[in-house]
Amino acid sequence: MRPGPKSFRGGKQAKDAKGTMKRLMRYIVGPNKLRLAVVFLLLLISTAASVSASLFLKTLIDDYIAPLIGQAQPDFAPLLRILTVMACIYLAGILASFLQTRLIIPVAQGTLKTIRDDMFSHMQTLPIRYFDTHTHGNVMSYYTNDTDTLRQMIGQSLPNAISSLISITAVFFAMLTTSVWLTLLMFIFIGLMLLVVKNVGGRSSQYFVKQQQSLGKVNGFIEEMIGGQKVVKVFCHERQNEKDFDKLNDEFCEVSGKANTYANIMMPIMGNLGHLQYVLVAIVGGLLALLGAPNLTLTGIHAMTLGGIASFLQLSRSFTMPIGQVSQQINSVVMALAGAERIFELLDEPSEEDHGEVTLVNAREENGRLVEADHHTGLWAWKKPLPDGGYELIQQHGDVRMKDVDFAYEEGKPVLHDITLYAEAGQKVAFVGATGAGKTTITNLINRFYDIDDGKIRYDGININKIKKSDLRRSLGVVLQDVNLFTGTVMDNIRYGRLDATDEECIAAAKLANAHDFITRLPEGYQTVLSGGGSSLSQGQRQLLSIARAAVADPPVMILDEATSSIDTRTEAIVQRGMDRLMHGRTVFVIAHRLSTVQNADVIMVLEHGRIIERGTHEMLIAEKGKYYQLYTGAFELAAGNEVT
Repeated sequence: MRPGPKSFRGGKQAKDAKGTMKRLMRYIVGPNKLRLAVVFLLLLISTAASVSASLFLKTLIDDYIAPLIGQAQPDFAPLLRILTVMACIYLAGILASFLQTRLIIPVAQGTLKTIRDDMFSHMQTLPIRYFDTHTHGNVMSYYTNDTDTLRQMIGQSLPNAISSLISITAVFFAMLTTSVWLTLLMFIFIGLMLLVVKNVGGRSSQYFVKQQQSLGKVNGFIEEMIGGQKVVKVFCHERQNEKDFDKLNDEFCEVSGKANTYANIMMPIMGNLGHLQYVLVAIVGGLLALLGAPNLTLTGIHAMTLGGIASFLQLSRSFTMPIGQVSQQINSVVMALAGAERIFELLDEPSEEDHGEVTLVNAREENGRLVEADHHTGLWAWKKPLPDGGYELIQQHGDVRMKDVDFAYEEGKPVLHDITLYAEAGQKVAFVGATGAGKTTITNLINRFYDIDDGKIRYDGININKIKKSDLRRSLGVVLQDVNLFTGTVMDNIRYGRLDATDEECIAAAKLANAHDFITRLPEGYQTVLSGGGSSLSQGQRQLLSIARAAVADPPVMILDEATSSIDTRTEAIVQRGMDRLMHGRTVFVIAHRLSTVQNADVIMVLEHGRIIERGTHEMLIAEKGKYYQLYTGAFELAAGNEVT
């Protein structure tokens, strides 16, 4: 697994953060230009209302309240009018803030929906290698924790930060119109605040990035433990798992604690600096008023008044508070950027390459020749493009050949060496050998889950690199030892093999797989809803559904990868009858630990350390008394002193 960035501080990290933010903005702004323009306008109205209310204090005190002091019969009508105006301004600000909040919610949720859609769509294009090298829990963390950080940033942090920046700018000019001297005093505290933001905020940002990475590890570990609870219980591994989890959790707790510690001390520091600044501004403003010092403003030189001091104090609050808010939002933004960078790492993972041009189509015979059909006929053909722009239809038989194939999952560590084999249409080919000999790897190469390093694989005489991967895999039925059933009805799970299959075809496939009897005994029959991977069914019943799913696809080639190794011998006999029906008339590749299940294979290939060391029928290999004979009779286990599957 590739590590994420350790920090956004520094040259490369800062550049990455800038690129991530720019890319994220395309998601946010792209489909929401008009809505965001309205939100920005509402932010301006809200900020203008707040600043105007602060400036009104000077006018209110100097022009409306001070003249009333000492009058025998004061006239409160002008005061009531100005208070009404102020109330309207506050109301406009409140209404603008409310509308802005309502409008930003669809932007945030719509952006997250688009990102999740893009992630899931892209995930469907990733090669099997990606999922073999990344924990499922960490992948799930992209959809949960990382996207949730974006929700908080888009819905709260960014609007608040933009509102604060607008407010800072507006208040700054408002303060200059009140007193330049007091504004200069404010800049001293601004410098202190920025210094705090740079040091404390930088440290918290660093740990928030690490927090997201550590959270992904924790989720990955939890997902593995949930999936393997039976194994954990059987081997009494609970205590060791607790220790392993505590180690990951301690790491997460440490970085999360440091991140939140720095984040939480930010506001108290900023608040105390704001209180200190408030007191000093009041003292200095009061001294200027008492001494009658000239008060320089953008509009000229005026006397410092009580209303001016009160107005400036209110403005100073409106100035320092947004700075504190911006510093607080920095942590949320950085954490969201860490989540966004992880998401974009997933989106930037290279999709599975597919340069194939040959496709698989339904076909029918017409006047002795194959023609393409627009419905399922049970007859398949390869549609091969020709140089002149036309195409050629080649009937699919299921003839698979490998010649001089070499392969390694990791460079320099070969798994298969010089594999040569052929399976003619309708033949049953069995692979046997010790675990790790390369049996499953061969079937992975036929499916093109991985591409070979050297050699050739041909399917009905066509290089499989020329066949589109989706069409190649559609022509191969696979029954695995580990059955994956999905939430839905039994009928839905069978139809998973071919989405356009009718109910009658699904039932016929279930009968072929010997699954019809037990399905009819379920509470709702074929409409029984399965959940939790079909945990309410026995292993044998789940395997029969897997066979029915492969049967409804009606492929000419079947791959049976240890399909009966995890069930008892009585259930195996039932499953085996279903598989025998499924294998009839098809090319079949069988991987089996129980050698009794491969005795009737047309050819048996014995693999050892990635090489085919023996091949022949059961009788031939027994007569040779080689490795197959040792495996079959148990002589190898007796000689080696251990059990070899």
